[in-house]
Amino acid sequence: MIVTFIDDHRAEYGVESICATLPIAPPTYFKAKAREADPSRLPARSKRDTELREHIRRVSTSLRTDLALDALEQALHSRPKSDTLIHHSDRRSQYLSIRYTERLAEAGIEGSVGSVGDSYDNAFAETVNGLYKTEVIHPQSPWRTVDQVEFATLEWVDWSNNRRLLQPIGDIPPAEFEAKYYEEQNAQADAA
Repeated sequence: MIVTFIDDHRAEYGVESICATLPIAPPTYFKAKAREADPSRLPARSKRDTELREHIRRVSTSLRTDLALDALEQALHSRPKSDTLIHHSDRRSQYLSIRYTERLAEAGIEGSVGSVGDSYDNAFAETVNGLYKTEVIHPQSPWRTVDQVEFATLEWVDWSNNRRLLQPIGDIPPAEFEAKYYEEQNAQADAA
């Protein structure tokens, strides 16, 4: 983004004077321009990102079941097994697909689909969405790329789950509250 800004204003102000004001050194700018002109100079990570970008853009801009299944697999992997899980979703096709509902059943998760016109079904999810829009989307707009939104979203989700202190749960982050919950459940199961 900074490189683009410099490109847009270098004829009027010069690279060095812009760099003196912005948090970028002139050699960093020129290195970025050299990599732009010759992609073989890119670091290995950037080359791999470029290779994967089209696949990711294709796995992320559709309502295909694969994307929802990937998210479900991540959630199953990162959470302890529980006999009482309920998966609540709306009526979008990816959540009602045969593959998705079969995977829920295979994992022992009861599916729960919101009823049409019932505003209370998704109230909690809409609250989280509202916070996300208020704290990330609106204050940082206008967004220039999907990548910017995705990175900001990842940062916010990580902060919101792992560092945000919530008063209703004892001024601790949600991840800590969840870990304590599972510890208590295991202790009760061991005691029984």
